[in-house]
Amino acid sequence: MATYTSLFSSLGLEAWCAEDTSDTPLSMTDLLKKIQGTESEPESLWELPFPSMDAFHEACASFPQSRDLTKGLEQGFLDIKDNLSVVLDPLTQPLSWFLDGALYAILNTPWWIVIPLLLAVVFVVSKSWKLVVFVGISLALLAFIDYYEYAMQTLAIIFVCAFLCVLFGVPIGIAMSRSDMMQRLTIPVLDMLQTLPPFVYLIPLIFLFSVTESKLYGIAIILYAIVPVIRLTNLGIRLVDKDVIEAADAFGMTSRQKLYKVQIPLALPNIMAGVNQTIMMSLAMVVIASLVSAPGLGVLVLQGIRNLELGVGLVAGLGIVILAVILDRVTKASLARINAAQKQ
Repeated sequence: MATYTSLFSSLGLEAWCAEDTSDTPLSMTDLLKKIQGTESEPESLWELPFPSMDAFHEACASFPQSRDLTKGLEQGFLDIKDNLSVVLDPLTQPLSWFLDGALYAILNTPWWIVIPLLLAVVFVVSKSWKLVVFVGISLALLAFIDYYEYAMQTLAIIFVCAFLCVLFGVPIGIAMSRSDMMQRLTIPVLDMLQTLPPFVYLIPLIFLFSVTESKLYGIAIILYAIVPVIRLTNLGIRLVDKDVIEAADAFGMTSRQKLYKVQIPLALPNIMAGVNQTIMMSLAMVVIASLVSAPGLGVLVLQGIRNLELGVGLVAGLGIVILAVILDRVTKASLARINAAQKQ
Protein backbone atom coordinates (compact mmCIF):
# COMPACT_ATOMS: atom_id res chain seq x y z
CA MET A 1 0.00 0.00 0.00
CA ALA A 2 1.40 3.40 -0.97
CA THR A 3 2.04 6.12 1.59
CA TYR A 4 -0.77 8.55 0.71
CA THR A 5 -3.57 5.99 0.12
CA SER A 6 -5.32 7.05 3.31
CA LEU A 7 -5.39 10.65 2.09
CA PHE A 8 -7.38 9.74 -1.02
CA SER A 9 -9.61 7.46 1.05
CA SER A 10 -10.42 10.30 3.45
CA LEU A 11 -11.38 12.47 0.49
CA GLY A 12 -13.75 9.82 -0.84
CA LEU A 13 -11.79 9.28 -4.07
CA GLU A 14 -11.46 5.49 -3.90
CA ALA A 15 -13.66 4.97 -6.97
CA TRP A 16 -11.66 7.48 -9.02
CA CYS A 17 -8.37 5.94 -7.93
CA ALA A 18 -9.64 2.46 -8.74
CA GLU A 19 -10.24 3.32 -12.41
CA ASP A 20 -8.28 1.13 -14.81
CA THR A 21 -5.09 2.84 -15.98
CA SER A 22 -3.24 -0.30 -16.96
CA ASP A 23 -2.59 1.07 -20.45
CA THR A 24 -0.23 3.68 -18.95
CA PRO A 25 3.36 2.47 -19.43
CA LEU A 26 5.44 2.00 -16.32
CA SER A 27 8.52 4.09 -15.83
CA MET A 28 11.83 2.35 -15.17
CA THR A 29 11.66 3.39 -11.50
CA ASP A 30 8.14 2.00 -11.12
CA LEU A 31 9.13 -1.20 -12.89
CA LEU A 32 12.12 -1.76 -10.59
CA LYS A 33 9.94 -1.13 -7.53
CA LYS A 34 7.40 -3.64 -8.78
CA ILE A 35 10.03 -6.29 -9.50
CA GLN A 36 11.92 -5.78 -6.23
CA GLY A 37 8.76 -5.42 -4.18
CA THR A 38 9.89 -2.21 -2.50
CA GLU A 39 6.49 -0.50 -2.58
CA SER A 40 5.61 -0.28 1.10
CA GLU A 41 4.63 2.17 3.78
CA PRO A 42 7.52 4.13 5.37
CA GLU A 43 8.48 2.72 8.74
CA SER A 44 8.85 6.18 10.31
CA LEU A 45 8.24 9.87 9.68
CA TRP A 46 11.93 10.12 8.74
CA GLU A 47 11.26 8.09 5.58
CA LEU A 48 8.05 9.93 4.62
CA PRO A 49 8.34 10.98 0.94
CA PHE A 50 7.47 14.49 -0.16
CA PRO A 51 3.85 14.73 -1.41
CA SER A 52 4.87 14.92 -5.05
CA MET A 53 2.96 13.94 -8.17
CA ASP A 54 4.71 10.58 -8.37
CA ALA A 55 4.08 9.87 -4.66
CA PHE A 56 0.37 10.61 -5.13
CA HIS A 57 0.36 8.43 -8.27
CA GLU A 58 1.63 5.49 -6.25
CA ALA A 59 -1.31 5.90 -3.92
CA CYS A 60 -3.85 6.65 -6.67
CA ALA A 61 -3.20 5.29 -10.15
CA SER A 62 -5.52 7.91 -11.71
CA PHE A 63 -3.44 10.78 -10.36
CA PRO A 64 -1.09 12.12 -13.10
CA GLN A 65 2.64 11.52 -12.91
CA SER A 66 5.35 14.14 -13.40
CA ARG A 67 6.15 12.66 -16.81
CA ASP A 68 2.53 13.34 -17.82
CA LEU A 69 3.27 17.01 -17.22
CA THR A 70 6.38 16.98 -19.39
CA LYS A 71 4.58 15.02 -22.10
CA GLY A 72 1.73 17.52 -22.00
CA LEU A 73 4.13 20.43 -22.45
CA GLU A 74 5.81 18.68 -25.34
CA GLN A 75 2.52 17.84 -27.01
CA GLY A 76 1.24 21.38 -26.53
CA PHE A 77 4.35 22.77 -28.19
CA LEU A 78 4.03 20.33 -31.08
CA ASP A 79 0.35 21.29 -31.53
CA ILE A 80 1.22 24.96 -32.05
CA LYS A 81 4.51 24.32 -33.86
CA ASP A 82 3.10 24.63 -37.37
CA ASN A 83 1.27 27.86 -36.59
CA LEU A 84 4.39 29.32 -34.97
CA SER A 85 6.49 28.35 -37.97
CA VAL A 86 4.08 30.12 -40.34
CA VAL A 87 4.57 33.35 -38.38
CA LEU A 88 8.25 33.04 -37.44
CA ASP A 89 9.69 31.76 -40.72
CA PRO A 90 9.11 34.98 -42.72
CA LEU A 91 10.19 37.16 -39.77
CA THR A 92 13.45 35.31 -39.19
CA GLN A 93 14.39 34.54 -42.79
CA PRO A 94 16.42 37.79 -43.17
CA LEU A 95 18.67 36.54 -40.37
CA SER A 96 19.58 33.51 -42.49
CA TRP A 97 20.31 35.81 -45.43
CA PHE A 98 22.57 38.05 -43.32
CA LEU A 99 24.48 35.11 -41.85
CA ASP A 100 24.85 33.26 -45.15
CA GLY A 101 25.86 36.48 -46.91
CA ALA A 102 28.47 37.35 -44.29
CA LEU A 103 29.93 33.84 -44.38
CA TYR A 104 30.03 33.83 -48.17
CA ALA A 105 31.65 37.27 -48.35
CA ILE A 106 34.36 36.64 -45.79
CA LEU A 107 35.25 33.19 -47.14
CA ASN A 108 35.30 34.21 -50.80
CA THR A 109 37.39 37.33 -50.28
CA PRO A 110 41.18 36.75 -50.45
CA TRP A 111 43.02 36.77 -47.15
CA TRP A 112 45.27 39.61 -48.35
CA ILE A 113 42.15 41.80 -48.46
CA VAL A 114 40.33 40.53 -45.35
CA ILE A 115 43.25 40.74 -42.91
CA PRO A 116 44.36 44.29 -43.86
CA LEU A 117 40.71 45.39 -43.76
CA LEU A 118 40.30 43.98 -40.24
CA LEU A 119 43.54 45.67 -39.16
CA ALA A 120 42.30 48.98 -40.58
CA VAL A 121 39.07 48.65 -38.59
CA VAL A 122 41.07 47.90 -35.43
CA PHE A 123 43.19 51.02 -35.95
CA VAL A 124 40.20 53.27 -36.64
CA VAL A 125 38.48 52.01 -33.48
CA SER A 126 41.47 51.95 -31.13
CA LYS A 127 44.08 54.33 -32.64
CA SER A 128 46.67 51.95 -31.20
CA TRP A 129 49.47 50.54 -33.36
CA LYS A 130 50.36 48.06 -30.59
CA LEU A 131 46.90 46.58 -30.76
CA VAL A 132 47.04 46.47 -34.57
CA VAL A 133 50.33 44.55 -34.41
CA PHE A 134 48.89 42.15 -31.80
CA VAL A 135 45.79 41.48 -33.92
CA GLY A 136 47.92 41.02 -37.05
CA ILE A 137 50.20 38.49 -35.35
CA SER A 138 47.21 36.62 -33.89
CA LEU A 139 45.43 36.35 -37.25
CA ALA A 140 48.67 35.32 -38.95
CA LEU A 141 49.14 32.58 -36.34
CA LEU A 142 45.64 31.22 -36.93
CA ALA A 143 46.20 31.29 -40.69
CA PHE A 144 49.60 29.61 -40.31
CA ILE A 145 48.07 26.57 -38.60
CA ASP A 146 45.31 26.42 -41.25
CA TYR A 147 42.57 27.67 -38.91
CA TYR A 148 42.01 30.88 -40.86
CA GLU A 149 38.77 29.74 -42.49
CA TYR A 150 37.27 28.53 -39.21
CA ALA A 151 38.29 31.73 -37.43
CA MET A 152 36.74 33.90 -40.15
CA GLN A 153 33.50 31.92 -39.97
CA THR A 154 33.35 32.53 -36.23
CA LEU A 155 34.08 36.24 -36.67
CA ALA A 156 31.43 36.61 -39.38
CA ILE A 157 28.76 35.05 -37.17
CA ILE A 158 29.78 37.23 -34.22
CA PHE A 159 29.74 40.41 -36.33
CA VAL A 160 26.23 39.73 -37.63
CA CYS A 161 24.73 38.60 -34.31
CA ALA A 162 26.42 41.32 -32.23
CA PHE A 163 25.31 43.98 -34.72
CA LEU A 164 21.70 42.76 -34.51
CA CYS A 165 21.92 42.61 -30.70
CA VAL A 166 22.98 46.26 -30.65
CA LEU A 167 20.41 47.22 -33.30
CA PHE A 168 17.54 45.79 -31.26
CA GLY A 169 19.01 45.96 -27.75
CA VAL A 170 19.82 49.68 -27.58
CA PRO A 171 16.25 50.82 -28.51
CA ILE A 172 14.81 48.37 -25.98
CA GLY A 173 17.17 49.72 -23.31
CA ILE A 174 16.18 53.29 -24.20
CA ALA A 175 12.49 52.39 -23.95
CA MET A 176 13.12 50.80 -20.54
CA SER A 177 14.92 53.92 -19.31
CA ARG A 178 12.00 56.17 -20.32
CA SER A 179 9.23 54.02 -18.83
CA ASP A 180 9.16 52.39 -15.40
CA MET A 181 6.32 50.14 -16.56
CA MET A 182 8.40 48.96 -19.52
CA GLN A 183 11.28 48.23 -17.16
CA ARG A 184 9.09 46.21 -14.80
CA LEU A 185 7.74 44.14 -17.70
CA THR A 186 11.11 43.60 -19.38
CA ILE A 187 13.35 42.75 -16.42
CA PRO A 188 11.72 39.33 -15.71
CA VAL A 189 12.22 38.38 -19.37
CA LEU A 190 15.87 39.48 -19.23
CA ASP A 191 16.36 37.56 -15.99
CA MET A 192 15.00 34.42 -17.62
CA LEU A 193 17.19 34.84 -20.73
CA GLN A 194 20.27 35.47 -18.58
CA THR A 195 19.80 32.49 -16.26
CA LEU A 196 18.54 29.93 -18.78
CA PRO A 197 21.29 27.39 -19.56
CA PRO A 198 22.71 27.92 -23.08
CA PHE A 199 21.78 24.43 -24.26
CA VAL A 200 18.12 25.05 -23.38
CA TYR A 201 17.92 27.81 -26.01
CA LEU A 202 18.48 25.19 -28.68
CA ILE A 203 15.67 22.80 -27.68
CA PRO A 204 12.57 24.70 -28.95
CA LEU A 205 14.50 26.13 -31.91
CA ILE A 206 15.38 22.64 -33.16
CA PHE A 207 11.66 21.83 -33.32
CA LEU A 208 10.79 25.13 -35.04
CA PHE A 209 13.53 25.38 -37.67
CA SER A 210 15.57 23.05 -39.80
CA VAL A 211 19.08 22.29 -38.57
CA THR A 212 20.39 23.31 -42.00
CA GLU A 213 19.05 26.88 -41.59
CA SER A 214 21.47 29.50 -40.33
CA LYS A 215 18.74 31.31 -38.39
CA LEU A 216 18.53 28.38 -35.98
CA TYR A 217 21.87 29.15 -34.35
CA GLY A 218 21.56 32.87 -35.10
CA ILE A 219 18.42 33.24 -32.98
CA ALA A 220 20.00 31.25 -30.15
CA ILE A 221 23.08 33.50 -30.15
CA ILE A 222 21.03 36.71 -30.25
CA LEU A 223 18.70 35.63 -27.43
CA TYR A 224 21.67 34.63 -25.29
CA ALA A 225 23.83 37.70 -25.97
CA ILE A 226 21.33 40.58 -26.18
CA VAL A 227 20.77 40.91 -22.42
CA PRO A 228 23.90 42.92 -21.41
CA VAL A 229 23.44 45.66 -24.01
CA ILE A 230 19.79 46.11 -22.99
CA ARG A 231 20.55 46.24 -19.27
CA LEU A 232 23.54 48.58 -19.54
CA THR A 233 21.80 50.93 -21.98
CA ASN A 234 18.92 51.25 -19.54
CA LEU A 235 21.31 51.70 -16.61
CA GLY A 236 23.52 54.23 -18.42
CA ILE A 237 20.63 56.51 -19.37
CA ARG A 238 19.07 56.32 -15.91
CA LEU A 239 22.43 57.26 -14.32
CA VAL A 240 22.71 60.52 -16.26
CA ASP A 241 22.99 63.35 -13.74
CA LYS A 242 19.59 64.91 -13.06
CA ASP A 243 21.20 68.36 -12.91
CA VAL A 244 22.26 67.91 -16.54
CA ILE A 245 18.70 66.95 -17.47
CA GLU A 246 17.37 70.02 -15.67
CA ALA A 247 19.85 72.21 -17.55
CA ALA A 248 18.67 70.69 -20.83
CA ASP A 249 15.07 71.42 -19.84
CA ALA A 250 16.05 75.00 -19.02
CA PHE A 251 17.42 75.38 -22.55
CA GLY A 252 14.08 74.20 -23.92
CA MET A 253 15.25 70.89 -25.39
CA THR A 254 12.61 68.43 -26.52
CA SER A 255 12.64 64.84 -25.27
CA ARG A 256 14.22 63.70 -28.54
CA GLN A 257 16.94 66.34 -28.34
CA LYS A 258 17.70 65.45 -24.72
CA LEU A 259 17.97 61.78 -25.68
CA TYR A 260 20.30 62.18 -28.66
CA LYS A 261 22.34 65.19 -27.53
CA VAL A 262 22.59 64.62 -23.76
CA GLN A 263 21.55 61.22 -22.46
CA ILE A 264 23.00 58.87 -25.07
CA PRO A 265 26.41 60.66 -25.27
CA LEU A 266 26.73 60.60 -21.47
CA ALA A 267 25.55 56.97 -21.31
CA LEU A 268 27.88 55.86 -24.11
CA PRO A 269 30.53 54.34 -21.78
CA ASN A 270 27.88 52.07 -20.23
CA ILE A 271 26.44 51.23 -23.64
CA MET A 272 29.90 50.30 -24.95
CA ALA A 273 30.49 48.13 -21.88
CA GLY A 274 27.24 46.35 -22.75
CA VAL A 275 28.42 45.92 -26.36
CA ASN A 276 31.66 44.39 -25.06
CA GLN A 277 29.78 41.87 -22.93
CA THR A 278 27.39 41.10 -25.80
CA ILE A 279 30.31 40.30 -28.12
CA MET A 280 31.89 38.03 -25.49
CA MET A 281 28.62 36.19 -24.91
CA SER A 282 28.11 35.83 -28.67
CA LEU A 283 31.50 34.14 -28.89
CA ALA A 284 30.63 31.79 -26.04
CA MET A 285 27.31 30.82 -27.61
CA VAL A 286 28.68 30.36 -31.13
CA VAL A 287 30.82 27.50 -29.78
CA ILE A 288 27.80 25.79 -28.22
CA ALA A 289 25.78 26.44 -31.37
CA SER A 290 28.17 24.20 -33.30
CA LEU A 291 25.95 21.39 -32.01
CA VAL A 292 23.28 22.66 -34.42
CA SER A 293 25.45 23.18 -37.50
CA ALA A 294 27.00 26.57 -36.66
CA PRO A 295 30.33 26.72 -38.54
CA GLY A 296 33.60 27.99 -37.12
CA LEU A 297 36.08 27.00 -34.45
CA GLY A 298 33.31 25.42 -32.38
CA VAL A 299 33.10 22.64 -34.98
CA LEU A 300 36.71 21.73 -34.27
CA VAL A 301 36.09 21.74 -30.51
CA LEU A 302 33.12 19.43 -31.05
CA GLN A 303 35.23 17.23 -33.31
CA GLY A 304 37.89 16.96 -30.62
CA ILE A 305 35.28 15.87 -28.07
CA ARG A 306 33.51 13.38 -30.34
CA ASN A 307 36.64 11.76 -31.77
CA LEU A 308 38.79 12.15 -28.63
CA GLU A 309 41.27 14.21 -30.63
CA LEU A 310 42.98 16.09 -27.84
CA GLY A 311 45.20 18.20 -30.06
CA VAL A 312 42.41 19.39 -32.33
CA GLY A 313 40.24 20.39 -29.38
CA LEU A 314 43.04 22.19 -27.54
CA VAL A 315 44.26 24.13 -30.57
CA ALA A 316 40.71 25.11 -31.52
CA GLY A 317 40.12 26.22 -27.94
CA LEU A 318 43.29 28.31 -28.11
CA GLY A 319 41.98 29.89 -31.32
CA ILE A 320 38.75 30.82 -29.55
CA VAL A 321 40.76 32.36 -26.71
CA ILE A 322 42.76 34.40 -29.23
CA LEU A 323 39.56 35.70 -30.87
CA ALA A 324 38.09 36.50 -27.45
CA VAL A 325 41.20 38.49 -26.47
CA ILE A 326 41.16 40.36 -29.79
CA LEU A 327 37.49 41.31 -29.51
CA ASP A 328 37.83 42.22 -25.85
CA ARG A 329 40.91 44.41 -26.37
CA VAL A 330 39.43 46.22 -29.36
CA THR A 331 36.12 47.02 -27.65
CA LYS A 332 37.88 48.09 -24.45
CA ALA A 333 40.23 50.34 -26.44
CA SER A 334 37.18 51.94 -28.03
CA LEU A 335 35.59 52.38 -24.59
CA ALA A 336 38.79 53.97 -23.26
CA ARG A 337 38.80 56.47 -26.13
CA ILE A 338 35.17 57.39 -25.40
CA ASN A 339 35.93 57.90 -21.70
CA ALA A 340 38.99 60.01 -22.52
CA ALA A 341 36.99 62.15 -24.95
CA GLN A 342 34.29 62.83 -22.34
CA LYS A 343 36.86 63.92 -19.74
CA GLN A 344 38.38 66.52 -22.05
